[in-house]
Amino acid sequence: MTTSASETLLDVRGMACPLPVLRAHRSLKTLPSGARLRVLATDRASVAEFQAFCRETGHALVALSEEGETLSFVIRRKMDTAVAATVTE
Repeated sequence: MTTSASETLLDVRGMACPLPVLRAHRSLKTLPSGARLRVLATDRASVAEFQAFCRETGHALVALSEEGETLSFVIRRKMDTAVAATVTE
């Protein structure tokens, strides 16, 4: 996992589902609310898996692209309830 100022990169190319989603879930837990995680994967099943994962967990799938064999997912970590309450007040 590599971190830059704007997002964290998780390279799970070559791993089969459900490992890409499980690794992303673990990585998202370490990030602050609103942080972005870019996941690079090669398993075509990852598309449906990441869509379902984000829908079920509340994280936002903000981008999905494909370059050659590599799929790129950008996920924004959901706001923690304590942080969301502070932002809306």
